[in-house]
Amino acid sequence: MNKTTRLINLSEPATNETAQQLRTINPPTYRGSTVLFSNYEDLTLSNAGKYEGISYGTDRLPTQRLFEEAIRDLEGGALTRAFPSGISAITNTLLALTKAGDHILVCDNVYGPTARFCKEVLTHYNIETTFIPPAAGQDIDQLLQDNTRLIFLESPGSNTFEIQDIPAITAISRRRGIVTVLDNTWATPLYLDPFALGIDISIQSATKYITGHSDLLLGTVTTTAEYAEVLQHFYRVTETYTPEDDCYNGLRGLKTLPLRLRQHEQSALEIARWLEAHPRVDQVIHPALPCHPEHHVWKRDFSGSSGLFAFTFKSDYSETQLAEFINHLQLFGIGYSWGGFKSLITAAKYDRLHPSRYAGKTVIRLNIGLEDSADLQEDLSSGFEYLK
Repeated sequence: MNKTTRLINLSEPATNETAQQLRTINPPTYRGSTVLFSNYEDLTLSNAGKYEGISYGTDRLPTQRLFEEAIRDLEGGALTRAFPSGISAITNTLLALTKAGDHILVCDNVYGPTARFCKEVLTHYNIETTFIPPAAGQDIDQLLQDNTRLIFLESPGSNTFEIQDIPAITAISRRRGIVTVLDNTWATPLYLDPFALGIDISIQSATKYITGHSDLLLGTVTTTAEYAEVLQHFYRVTETYTPEDDCYNGLRGLKTLPLRLRQHEQSALEIARWLEAHPRVDQVIHPALPCHPEHHVWKRDFSGSSGLFAFTFKSDYSETQLAEFINHLQLFGIGYSWGGFKSLITAAKYDRLHPSRYAGKTVIRLNIGLEDSADLQEDLSSGFEYLK
């Protein structure tokens, strides 16, 4: 046999008996576009759309399927599909469940890219978006139209942390046949059960707490049985898939999620309570604190809190002063996203279409990582000195 031919056929999986017998704690990953059929009969079944195995690299390779099943089981839904990022999970869900002429409602405190997609992409397909108050509840009934197809919630919002009354909204939506979608990234399935509150579709940016290391992008969509076929069909037609290595890391992150989330929660609460007593701080915006306007809703619906919250200052500091404060922090990185092991800080003023509690105020958002909380408090204290 020619050496070139031998090189090409050296490592065919079917001939590697050792690899087939090997068992490891974590699953292997597969990299491939072409998937070999065992025989012509299987190829024929695949051509007819009746093959039950994996037919191509975009047909959800084994590690992706394991990750999806793990999330589905954790969420308690009927079907889960993985996406290459959290925003990909969101935009594909909106595309799968809407059509030209539809009207949707989106909470005003939603993740910025979600709002931009609705304003700048869905409008091109004749899908109208109305942004609703960030703490909406049964009053949402007044904003419904005859063509309202979908309600998109994010509770709490990941910048200003208002909470919607989910059961009140889902009770109305079910009577009207409107699908409800929740971005549940802040609480994760461990601290909020969307399906128990009547939500139809739960979205996770697994980039955040599920993977936990700020080193990859990953999203999931989990649905009830009612919308499982719609999501599955859209996913298959668009040949969406998620890289095996990312799904592998998602699976690995799930193993330590309860431990990490518990530590994030504990440290964040310690720092939030410390900030409440600080003379420079005006409002601490944390749903688990009694001072939060929707604390009673959080207490009713959630079983825990995560490591992301915000605060505002009593004084209206200049951009130069804020820069001095943030730039002198040693333990807080300046960067977007959250849910990772390293603490992060951002600062911004948020424009809302509806009246906002924080209008005109600079909101300081903290992602509390896995560092010692006393060290983080000391770092913030040192930074506050530059505000004098």
